[in-house]
Amino acid sequence: MNISRFRLITFDVTDTLLKFRSAPGKQYGEVGAMYGVLCDSNSLTANFKSHWHKMNAEHPNFGKKSGLGWQMWWKLLVVGTFKDSKISIDEKKLENVASHLIQVYETSLCWQQSYGALGLLSYLRNRGVPLGVISNFDPRLDATLINTKLRHYFSFVMGSYEVGAAKPSPIIFERAMEAAKLDGLKPEQCLHVGNTALLDYVGARDSGWNAVLIHDMKLQKIKEKYPYVNTNYVFASLYDLHRHFLEKNSRELVRNHSDERLKCSFTK
Repeated sequence: MNISRFRLITFDVTDTLLKFRSAPGKQYGEVGAMYGVLCDSNSLTANFKSHWHKMNAEHPNFGKKSGLGWQMWWKLLVVGTFKDSKISIDEKKLENVASHLIQVYETSLCWQQSYGALGLLSYLRNRGVPLGVISNFDPRLDATLINTKLRHYFSFVMGSYEVGAAKPSPIIFERAMEAAKLDGLKPEQCLHVGNTALLDYVGARDSGWNAVLIHDMKLQKIKEKYPYVNTNYVFASLYDLHRHFLEKNSRELVRNHSDERLKCSFTK
């Protein structure tokens, strides 16, 4: 995969550029304890996953189209996560916990850069490749990237809530091309990097883009679980993708140098 063919490279955020410092259940438990709400973190983790799927099914894209709104979306998820622990909890305390969590989840207290993110972004910026973000995220996206010291690498940040369309919809990929403001940019000149087979890989490919999947699952298992994914474009981490670009670029430089020397020998 030759980097010179891409005029735009975009990245997903959750579990691609950034990872949680601790599981949501543990973080919820710690914040809950600050307000006197004591729950088992394992129970909260299970409850969180259940309510995440429920809220996404009933109010997709953080409640954008249903009119619920992203803040209420998260408040309902937090309250449901705690209430399913089957303990008596004061409603006012739950509201305070939810508000606290909404604020803290746009900071580096909850997020950290993924392995290899900084090195890869620095490399691509030094190569002059325009970079952007395409993420299924609420309006805290920009602040979250600022607080984790990554925002300055990107010429634009495209969040699903503000666009009104979420991956794998081609709409958000089309909007990203517009936001890049690159004359004559074509889908085949774009690359998207993400960790989700359906949302990131398939979404990008169905939009005519190139795609890379960041996944630490063994390649054989990926072939079995996601037969539509070309494992030549699967990397365990952003560090491995960075290394691939470096090796590919080095081979390209050697080949170009050899061609130049051969060309010179014929002109003497």
